[in-house]
Amino acid sequence: MKKIFKTLAFPFILLVRFYQVAISPYTPATCRFEPTCSHYTIEALQKHGIFKGGWLSIKRILSCHPWGKSGYDPVP
Repeated sequence: MKKIFKTLAFPFILLVRFYQVAISPYTPATCRFEPTCSHYTIEALQKHGIFKGGWLSIKRILSCHPWGKSGYDPVP
């Protein structure tokens, strides 16, 4: 069952990869974390699947603002 959820994450990983290749190079680097939010999202989806990985990614992206924290924040 867990493998099914990880397989469902594949299209979302492709979307993030598209963002990394086609959009991100043309925008200023603004991520306050290491790894960047897009790399974090891919790793979270690969490691935890679509639901938990997606939730972790959303939390991370929402915390990436000037008043949020910054620094090294690996996928749990």
